[in-house]
This record gives sequence, C-alpha cells and structure tokens, in this order.
Amino acid sequence: MARPTGRVLTLLELLQSGGTRTVAELADRLGVEGRTVRRYVDHLIDLDVPVESVRGRYGGYRLGPGYRLPPLMLSDDEALAVLLGLVAGRRAGLTTTQHTANETASAKIRRVLPKHIARRLDTLLEALAFTDRPGESDTPDTGVLLRLADAVRHHRPVSIRYTDRDGRRSERTLHAYGIVAHSGRWYVTGMDALIGEDRTFRLDRIADARTLSGSFETPEGPGAAQRVLSGFATAEYRHEVTLRIHGTVEQIRAHLPVSIANLEEYESAADEDRAAERWLRVELRAERLDWLPPVLASLDRPFVIERPDELRDLVIALADRLTSYAAEPDREEPMS
Repeated sequence: MARPTGRVLTLLELLQSGGTRTVAELADRLGVEGRTVRRYVDHLIDLDVPVESVRGRYGGYRLGPGYRLPPLMLSDDEALAVLLGLVAGRRAGLTTTQHTANETASAKIRRVLPKHIARRLDTLLEALAFTDRPGESDTPDTGVLLRLADAVRHHRPVSIRYTDRDGRRSERTLHAYGIVAHSGRWYVTGMDALIGEDRTFRLDRIADARTLSGSFETPEGPGAAQRVLSGFATAEYRHEVTLRIHGTVEQIRAHLPVSIANLEEYESAADEDRAAERWLRVELRAERLDWLPPVLASLDRPFVIERPDELRDLVIALADRLTSYAAEPDREEPMS
C-alpha cells in the first residue's frame, strides 16, 4: 500500500493536469475514501499549494493561482519531451536573450531524472544529429516577446523602437497580427499605423515595446505565417525577377518556396486538372542573381526569362560551362 506522502504527491499530480476533479474521482484514483481526500487536500494547503474548493453539483478541487509555482511533477515521458524541446529550441536558435534560462531549466530537470532515464536521454542526444547549424543571429528580449504576444491576443496597438538592417532607428506604432518563428529567427507581422501598410519586423531588432490604449480589428486574409513568407518574397532587393515556368505548382514550389517567390496561378477551367503542367508566372526579388541559374537548371522544366537581361546572360554562361564540361570527358583533375 502506498504511503500517505506518496498519495499526497499523486493528488498534486492529478490536480496539475488541469480542470476540476470531484472528490469521488480523486478517491477512486487514489484508492481511498472521500474524507481521506479532504485530509490530503489540507496537507497540500499547509504546504502553501493553492488548492481551491469548488462547490456545486460538479464541484470538487482544482489548483488556483498562487504567488509561486507549485512543485512540478513530470512523468518520464513528459520530462523527456520537455528536455528534447529545450534542446531543439536552442539548436534552432529559438531562444530569448536570457541564454542561461535554457541551460538552467535543462539542468534542473536532468538533476531529478531517474538514472535509467538520464542514461537513455544521454544515449539519444549522442545519437541525435541536426541537418543544419544553429543560427548565429541575435535573439529577442523576453519582455518584448511577451508584450507583443499579449498585444496580439488582445488586439492592442504597441509602440516599438526598431533598428533596421542599415542601422537606422525609428519609433513605430504597430497593430500586431501575430508572431512567427522562421529559420531560427522570431518575427512579428502587422500594420505599421504611420504608413497604413503591413510590415514584418525582426524581434531581435526591437529594443522596446509599450502597449498603447485603444484596440484594432485583425483584417481578413492570410494568417501571420503566410504574411511573413509573402513579405520575404516581395522585400526590397536589388533585382526584380520575372519568369514564366511550364510545370505544376508542386514542381515549382519544390525549388522556389513561398518565402522566395510569388507564383501567379491562373484560373483553371471547370474540367481542367489543377495538377496538370501549364505556364505559370513567377516573380521574386534578390540581392544577387548568381544562385538562380542552378536553381532553374534543377527545375528541369521549360522556362522563359522576362527580366532582367543579366539573369539571361548568367543562365547562358552556366549552360556553356556545363556543355564544355560534358564535351571533355578526359579533362585532367586539378592538382590538390
């Protein structure tokens, strides 16, 4: 038979899972009588765990808000899931400026893990590999991140101090639609009230965020993630590129995703197969063009370059190099 202390901890674990638990349900789970459940609840209250009594037909007990977090009880699977989440978040660069918080949280959980679970976790981490390197970018301030999240939820405008990629500083009023994590960075997207247009800002470049009075309505249309990706594709860069590519949407998107290019899908006739190959218009912007010819070659689809002429010259130069390489099978390897 379990000791009373063990049952009290089990009661706490049941209450931490959320919601209101009836006395009958708790008594059944603990294998005790109702009056014993009430005695266990009194033990938790004596330990400053904020347990509330809920009256009524569906009443019982639940955890209430307190000045401190009650002891957190995790199963082996839950502890493993939390640790892997911390490792993956740090590896993807999705942490805040408080770098030590991730490390100390991991250490606290690992310290209380049973030895056999800790060994299995170490074995997993030794065997685990990531396909990309962790980002070197700066990370956002925790306070800024949380204030923006609150503004998104309650549709409140915020004043932000922002530094753009050229080092220019400005203060803006933002109607934030959502926060997006993409490629190891945090972004917030919304309407810049000064110019009345949608903008996307990197959170690590926001020095301060202050909630303002008033409220706004989030417009209909794409979600926050789609807005951020579309913003990347239309950002101001040196070159504006327009192509026509013959293929399916899936074939083109495999090489030119939505974060890179806008794809104009023409209306299909009622009897036309939407997955069929057809000419599609592709528009994108780029600071450099040298990466595009290999991408277009990898498409292995017919394409037409409408602009710029410089891209056409680069594609022809790549084709000439490939032709020369293929025509000289006996070319000597370069000296190492």
